[in-house]
Amino acid sequence: MLILYIVVLGLAAGWLANLILGGGSRPSSWGELLAAGLIGSFVGGLLASLIAGDGLEVRATGLIGSVVGAVIVLVIWRGVRSGRSAS
Repeated sequence: MLILYIVVLGLAAGWLANLILGGGSRPSSWGELLAAGLIGSFVGGLLASLIAGDGLEVRATGLIGSVVGAVIVLVIWRGVRSGRSAS
């Protein structure tokens, strides 16, 4: 059940990050959103929770950090992808 929760949280964070970055004009695949959400959740969620002193509990700071981390991952991902296509 924990794995299902992690996948759903990662997908939600990736989807929200895509919306924040204007996902309507540049839609991403679900696989890309899931990967960005999972990586962003790990990095952003963990750092936000540890900075806030929550530990590894599920709190709003972890969820917000997950979305912020996913936004950062998607920006980097899209920058690398557009840099490759320009060459």
